[in-house]
Amino acid sequence: MHDNRMARLANELQQEIAMIIHQELKDPNLGFVTITRLEMSKDLRHATVLFSCLGDEAQRDRSQEVLDRSAGYIYSLVKKRFRLKVIPELAFRYDASIAGVIELSEKMDRLKGEPPS
Repeated sequence: MHDNRMARLANELQQEIAMIIHQELKDPNLGFVTITRLEMSKDLRHATVLFSCLGDEAQRDRSQEVLDRSAGYIYSLVKKRFRLKVIPELAFRYDASIAGVIELSEKMDRLKGEPPS
């Protein structure tokens, strides 16, 4: 029961944070960011928000800085929208797994295109 509640809450928080980032953050340095996952601590006091970003490493770094600066603002909006005793503190981290999947897919495509030896 507790795990289902945590998973549901994490999913709802992820959707709300994604909506806030896309609709309410107006920073020009924020690239095309997608929230891929949200991991919460067992006591619900801390949440790591994992994101992916289109563009090169410099764009990813700029987006990371914007999200870090905006964490307090996003937290305050989440606090207003959710009726919970504890709202988790937000930390944003780049999700490298998406880039790894894309790289692996590109390698597979290159291997398919090569003639057999």
